[in-house]
Amino acid sequence: MADADLGEGRRRALPEWVPALARILGTVAVTMLGLMLITFFIGRVVPVDPVILVIGDRAPKSVYDRTFIELGLDKPIWQQFLIYLGQVFQGDLGDSFLTKRPIISDIARVFPATLELATVGILIGTLFGVPLGVFAAVRQGKLADQVVRVVGLIGYSAPIFWLGLLGLLLFYARLHWIGGPGRVDISFEYSFTNRTGLMLLDTAMQGEWAAFRNVVGHIALPGALLGYLSMAYISRMSRSFMLNELGQEYITTARVKGVPERRIIWVHALRNAAVPLVTVIALSYAGLLEGAVLTETVFSWPGLGQYLTNSLQKADMNAVLGCTLVIGTIYIGLNLLSDLLYTLLDPRVRRRT
Repeated sequence: MADADLGEGRRRALPEWVPALARILGTVAVTMLGLMLITFFIGRVVPVDPVILVIGDRAPKSVYDRTFIELGLDKPIWQQFLIYLGQVFQGDLGDSFLTKRPIISDIARVFPATLELATVGILIGTLFGVPLGVFAAVRQGKLADQVVRVVGLIGYSAPIFWLGLLGLLLFYARLHWIGGPGRVDISFEYSFTNRTGLMLLDTAMQGEWAAFRNVVGHIALPGALLGYLSMAYISRMSRSFMLNELGQEYITTARVKGVPERRIIWVHALRNAAVPLVTVIALSYAGLLEGAVLTETVFSWPGLGQYLTNSLQKADMNAVLGCTLVIGTIYIGLNLLSDLLYTLLDPRVRRRT
């Protein structure tokens, strides 16, 4: 009995956040293990011979057999998986058959381009999507609400590659308002040092304002298109969350007390609607960070999406699986971040945890 009381006392002495943190870390660990298990077995069931990719299809059988053993394919499947886990935990995703470089180096090279494009897109989507969603909710059923919903519907239904091609034809080929495909014109490519991989940041920090304007001209259209897609989803969810909040009793009470309508909408209702909206924005950002494949292809944007597309076309399964693992990690990380922000914004969640 005394030992039980002592154990209970020790559990009570732990800070409240320790059990919650342990549960979160356990969930992340299990999810990551499942992700690595899935990516590993996908690589084994795809009808692509990794030995042929390494040595070619004209190598003699002796070379094939030696390479087969060097790649560890002669070992039992469970042992191959353990080796794969050990390599991943050491940051080794293997070498790309296409570029002959470590995949982690390839991803580190192309990911800043996707990060920059996705950040511009999510900023545009959030800055326009949240106010439009609030505006539509306040004017539910009116013309303004219908317009916002139609604009969002177009964002959902219009193919991104079609919008991209139309945008290039109109704003680049005809009006010359923006830069063309790629991240920067070749005439500005060597006018600044690419330190972080984020060209907007590098050019601004180095005071190369002509190059900065050129980079802005190139990212404006693809960033706006991704921002439009994000805005369509964020505005729809903002409208839904705001309608739910505006129907609550505390809103009626605030109106009876004479609280100004602007304060009721933009402070009381939006503050509560922002709690679930954080998750929506985080997952939208994760979707852009995984590599907007069609957008990057149309605009020749050298990011993660284009790298993944090229790897798929060349059957470079090492690179495909490495990208899949990175994308899954991004989703898990941003989902975890949104949960933490959710807990910070809503005291009721902290009390439940």
